[in-house]
Amino acid sequence: MEDASAIFVRLQPRMLGMAYRMLGSLSEAEDVVQDVWLRWHDTDVGKVDNAEAWLVSATMRCAIDHLRLARRAREEYVGIWLPEPVLTDGADAPSTPEQLHEAAGDLSIAFLTVLERLSPDARAAFLLHEVLEAGYPQIADVLGKSEAATRQIVHRAKKQLREPRPVYAVSGEAHRHILQGFVDRLARGDLEGMKALMSESATLLGDGGGVVTSVPEPMHGGDRIAALLFAATLRYKHDLRLELAMLNAKPGLLRFVGGRLESAQSFDIDGDRIQRVHVQLNPAKLQRIARRRVAHLR
Repeated sequence: MEDASAIFVRLQPRMLGMAYRMLGSLSEAEDVVQDVWLRWHDTDVGKVDNAEAWLVSATMRCAIDHLRLARRAREEYVGIWLPEPVLTDGADAPSTPEQLHEAAGDLSIAFLTVLERLSPDARAAFLLHEVLEAGYPQIADVLGKSEAATRQIVHRAKKQLREPRPVYAVSGEAHRHILQGFVDRLARGDLEGMKALMSESATLLGDGGGVVTSVPEPMHGGDRIAALLFAATLRYKHDLRLELAMLNAKPGLLRFVGGRLESAQSFDIDGDRIQRVHVQLNPAKLQRIARRRVAHLR
C-alpha cells in the first residue's frame, strides 16, 4: 500500500494548483499546502476512506481561511491588486507545468483577477465544481453548509462571473502569433502598428504595490495603452529587453530594464486584437520569476 508521504507527494500538484487559484499567490499557496501537510502528518491515514478527497477538502478549507485574512490586507493595498504571475514553461516552472496546470480549468491572470469578485466560500465552491468537478456533497462538506445552499452558491458564482466576462476561444498558436506581432512592432518602434493590434475598447491594469509607479486605476482605450507601452522604448532605449514567456499557461511578455526584470505582462486576446493587458510591476510579486530566469541563464 502507498504510504502517507507518497500519497501526499502524488497529490501535491493538484493541491498547489487549487490553492493558487484560490489565493492568486504562489507563495501563499505553498503556505497552505505546508499547513495541510502538517495536518496530514498528524492524521491516522488508515482511517481515511478517500485520501484525495480528504486532502483536497483540507486544502480548500485552509485556503478559505487564508483568503479571508488576505482580503483584509488587500483592502488596504495601494493601487490595483493583481495576482502573482507564474512561469509555466519547462525548466522555469515551479516544478513542471503540471505543478499548477495539472487540474483542468483556466489559470490565466485575467481569470484569477475575475475570481477576486467572489467571496472566499463562493470562490472555493466555484473552483471545486468547475475545475475539479467535485460533487455537491463534497463541496457542502468543505463549506460546512447544506447541499441546497451549496448549489445556490455555485449558481450565483457562475452567474456573477459569466455576465461581465467575455470568453475568447483562442488557440495558443493564435495567441502567440498576435502577441509576437505586437512585440515585433514594439521592438522596432512601430507605434501605429501596435495600435492596429489593440482593440479600441482595450483595458490595461497595472500593479505596482505602492512601491513602483503604475496606473492607479484601469486605463481604457487601445491607442492610449499602446502609447504607454511604447513610451518604455523611448525611455529605456538600449537598456530594454523583451522576452516572450509562458505566464500562467498563456504566452506573455517579460520586460527587462538594465538586466533587471521590470514587469511581467499578461494579455487577453480575442483572436484578432488585444483586449486586456495585466502588467505586474510589484517587485515582491516578480521575485520568483526573476530568480528562475537568472538561474536559467547561468
